[in-house]
Amino acid sequence: MRVGDELAPLEIPITRTLIVAGAVASRDYQDVHHDAEAAKEKGSPDIFMNILTTNGLVGRFVTDHFGPGYRLRKVAIRLGAPNYPGDTMVLTGTVTAVEGDDAEVRITGTNGKGRHVTGSVTVTAQGAEGGAGAAPDADAVAVADDAVHTGSGTRSGSGTGASADSGTRVGAGAESGSGVAA
Repeated sequence: MRVGDELAPLEIPITRTLIVAGAVASRDYQDVHHDAEAAKEKGSPDIFMNILTTNGLVGRFVTDHFGPGYRLRKVAIRLGAPNYPGDTMVLTGTVTAVEGDDAEVRITGTNGKGRHVTGSVTVTAQGAEGGAGAAPDADAVAVADDAVHTGSGTRSGSGTGASADSGTRVGAGAESGSGVAA
């Protein structure tokens, strides 16, 4: 792997099933992720994907590219345009840094409304210091939620963090729930 290497794009059809299943799997029972009428009452045209599902899809995108010899070391994402049913999200990525056994990838996920997610993911080779079986770093997963969408618009906040037992923890202004395995 070298700086500038591009990951093959991944097209993900955004279905009602994906949105609802992702919300339920991450224990996010906010009605805007499963009840179209409730979402409309709150100002959204339809149900929309939660941040934890997006986080899981970003992780899948990167780990599918690097394969079983690598694991996620750090994920930092920011949401933009919501993912609604019937759309397609296209994830793209570029290796931006390589240091020893670690690589950093800049990712972007776009849909028909614009950029759904941007961020960076760091992977490390298994067997490297802190490799497979090691406890996660304190900053292993960070979710930047300056543009997390809710049924009534956008909330701003500055929640980041990690949790070894749930996979992801988000702070003020972000949606709540336990982590989605990547």
